[in-house]
Amino acid sequence: MSVLQLSGDVVYGQQELTGEVHISIDGTSVATSEGELLVEAVLRHNEIPHICYHSPLMGPIQTCDTCIVEVDGKLVRSCGTKVVPGMKVVTESKRAKDARAEAFDVILGNHMLYCTVCDNNNENCRVHNTALALNVEHQEHEFKPKPYEVDMSNPFYRYDPSQCILCGQCVQACQTVQVNETLSIGWELEHPRVLWDGGMQIGGSSCVSCGHCITVCPCNALMEKSMLGEAGFLSGMPKESLNKMIDVVKAIEPEMGYGAIMQVSQTESVMREERIKKTKTVCTYCGVGCSYDVWTKDRKILKISPLHGDTNQISTCVKGKFGWDFVNSKDRLQTPLIREGAGFREATWEEALSLVTTKLGSIKQQYGPDALSVIISSKATNEDGYLMQKFARAVVGTNNIDNCSRYCQSPATMGLFRTVGYGGDSGSIENIAKSGLVLIVGSNTADSHPVLATRVKRAHKLFGQRLIVADPREHEMARRADIHFRPRPGTDLVWISAMSRYMLDNGHAKQEFLDQWVNGLDEYRKSLEPFTMEYAARICEVPLETLEQVAEEIAAARSVAVLWAMGITQHMRASDGSTAISNLLLITGNYMRDEGGAYPLRGHNNVQGAGDIGAAPIYYPGYQPVTDAANRKKFEDAWGVSLPPQRGMDNHQMVDAIYEGKLRAMYVAGEDMISADSNANHVAGAFEKLDFFVVQDIFFTETCRYADVILPASPALEKDGTFSSTERRIQRLYQALPELGDSRADWKITQDIANRMGANWNYQHPSEIMAEMASLTPLYAGVSYERLEGYKTLQWPVAPDGTDQPVLYLNGFPFPDNKARLYPLDFREPDEQPDADFDLFLNNGRMLEHFHEGNMTARVPGIHEETPERYIEISEELAKERNIESGRWVRVTSRHGSLVIKTLVTSRVFGYQVYLPLLSQEGPINILTGSHSDPATNTPAYKETAVRIKLLPEQGTNPLRPLNPRYSGKPTPQSGVEVERKWKRKDYRMPGSEKLVQIQL
Repeated sequence: MSVLQLSGDVVYGQQELTGEVHISIDGTSVATSEGELLVEAVLRHNEIPHICYHSPLMGPIQTCDTCIVEVDGKLVRSCGTKVVPGMKVVTESKRAKDARAEAFDVILGNHMLYCTVCDNNNENCRVHNTALALNVEHQEHEFKPKPYEVDMSNPFYRYDPSQCILCGQCVQACQTVQVNETLSIGWELEHPRVLWDGGMQIGGSSCVSCGHCITVCPCNALMEKSMLGEAGFLSGMPKESLNKMIDVVKAIEPEMGYGAIMQVSQTESVMREERIKKTKTVCTYCGVGCSYDVWTKDRKILKISPLHGDTNQISTCVKGKFGWDFVNSKDRLQTPLIREGAGFREATWEEALSLVTTKLGSIKQQYGPDALSVIISSKATNEDGYLMQKFARAVVGTNNIDNCSRYCQSPATMGLFRTVGYGGDSGSIENIAKSGLVLIVGSNTADSHPVLATRVKRAHKLFGQRLIVADPREHEMARRADIHFRPRPGTDLVWISAMSRYMLDNGHAKQEFLDQWVNGLDEYRKSLEPFTMEYAARICEVPLETLEQVAEEIAAARSVAVLWAMGITQHMRASDGSTAISNLLLITGNYMRDEGGAYPLRGHNNVQGAGDIGAAPIYYPGYQPVTDAANRKKFEDAWGVSLPPQRGMDNHQMVDAIYEGKLRAMYVAGEDMISADSNANHVAGAFEKLDFFVVQDIFFTETCRYADVILPASPALEKDGTFSSTERRIQRLYQALPELGDSRADWKITQDIANRMGANWNYQHPSEIMAEMASLTPLYAGVSYERLEGYKTLQWPVAPDGTDQPVLYLNGFPFPDNKARLYPLDFREPDEQPDADFDLFLNNGRMLEHFHEGNMTARVPGIHEETPERYIEISEELAKERNIESGRWVRVTSRHGSLVIKTLVTSRVFGYQVYLPLLSQEGPINILTGSHSDPATNTPAYKETAVRIKLLPEQGTNPLRPLNPRYSGKPTPQSGVEVERKWKRKDYRMPGSEKLVQIQL
């Protein structure tokens, strides 16, 4: 295995380990891999202490010295030693055991053992567990508190320096896994401690509250505030009483020893386990698909504990780690509501469902089934969505079905269908991390898909991966990139196509691959005639030398992975832009391999799943066309009904059909269309014209204002089911909390409505729904709840025997001849352009702390404290020209609407481009965006809007608060913990040695 030596820290690489070798451990021959960290081999053979070593992902840190063993007669840290053939390892010699005990005793000098009254005494504290394992009775190094206050300045967690053992796991996680580069250790201080941006306080630093540091902390130094006073039976007592109990414990330790005290601690820990529930779930925010255990006590969410997820392992972002308070929000819908005059009244389920079924049934009878439509949530489970599309098709009798992928991901799916056959990521996030070059186009990855971004940042920082970003805005990934350039919005198709021509013209195309695996090269080559580099430079307003440099980087890379998102998919030529990306990947031979490929980053937690389960007007589950007679017969036979043969309307067409009088009723679940769909005023006007409108959601959204009946649904923590992530990874989630009030899981509501309208469904559990879907859907054929038990995952397509495909196309492409297809394109300028009246180009997208409009995250107090209000980003050049300071109120007006908002002056945007985050609790930003859309998919061109701004008299405060990491945070990048600096301290001695060790760099 290849490893990277960085300033004394050996950081695990991403290459494969070399062949099998044998070593001796305590006289036993053990098979392992050359280059593996010795500690991994030892732990498979014998459990030894390893307080600072966490996992191969984190690599060796070498600060605690508790994993010392003898290798060929010498004491070594097993975490910092690589396996070589024939080495003789002894773990249980007196020298090794004494050295480990000595090392642990030093640790106890930095940490007061008061486990019984500590909130972290849930058998996951490594200091507590090591003290038990080593049968520690007394300590030689007296505990000495550090002269620092407990830091409570972050909304989500606290740091107690006096309990910090200086293991450095938090620093390693921040510097080499999350790569936010906030944490370090002040080894040169008289009393070393963890530092944030080189200073003492968390609040105001560059910390993004991702939670990596808390997850890996092996004691109680870093802890979620939600755990404090909650986890233990005694830990919730007043601080003064708690301190007195700790003093009593410490007073009896010299006489009684730790053994008796630990017995009490263990008993109390078991009692805690009985009242604290740990449930595996999957994140309900973006499409990355992080999974973890959620700790709950009654309805209180104590913590999120990641470790076993295939996608994320120890990683989370601020939303996944801390953004769950919305589940218990006072704003939750808990009972059905029925419109009465200008308002709503509470109703029973019986009354509400009777009204729904009567109205839907009468409209169907009077106007026909196609006068009704169904919108399915991309935040609901696969099972919820499957039943809703089945309800629309088998009960109502219409293919008027859609989901929110119409607003973001449909063009990417279309581009992949045209060229390579599957509408999903080519591989896994680990395949992205292995790629020689990552090209990010129109994706604010660090904000929108934070955990996926960490793997790119890590590969770029530690393993030499090249990073190129094409984006009008300088977000974090652009700032980190080796090359960042700003194409004129709406012109990405041009420079990407020019790259393809450049490869063909200059001998960089993978001709052998094209000859064997790709159709349509001659016609495609002809279509590239206009796309010279000079033409691209002029149209895209990018220097020619920059484009040529990017092309040469792509040509030279051993593999290329392209990541793209709404910066590509929300334009007039969105499908063509996505197609151009896939064309380029084919020309350069970056399919059919386990690194590189196409990665359209899915926005919502289950937007991939919503497409998979048939939440679309043209597809049954598994992307089986509804117009195909054989497909239709299969579903008719299974469901025992006749199904409509014609395609239905997508959500864009539904709005127009309401105005035309063709669509009379809608059933919308978990989709705030007013805030999400383009041209919000136009959509609202349509909803006002509906004869009947049913909305099913967990909160009273903007869309609910137009409903006739509102049905209270349940979020992910309150139900069982599956989500499918951007990796095509299908994962189970388990019910952690009971349904709140009278709310119900979506699938239960849909089944009740269906049965009242004549169906005879009797699903008792979501597993039965998945079993039915798998029996009808080749992509999911081998999916079952048994195969997804716990943290097991499957990536579609899944064969009937359960074999899945983490990497697509290794054996060809899913077309009849097994070959991919190049797809010719042309270019057309965006329909909406800035002019003299509307002189600014409006960009929009997510921000890290909030998810989209903020329906969930705005109800999380800590997130609201960090980012309580929205703003419009304007460039420093524009601010200077128009005498604008951050906090100035302005009216932003487009050709479609206007809103009033504060300004934020920033270097992230350039010139006459402005950026408006999607957070919209004060009203949807889509008031500003028009109805023009991608002709292939009807995805709105949100990113093609011209605006003007008018300064208002009011000067407000800066909308970016000092607590926000972007306000004044200054990261302190380093290679890791930099343990050599510890070894240089005069008070450091290698355990087991006879003298101070001076390490020379």
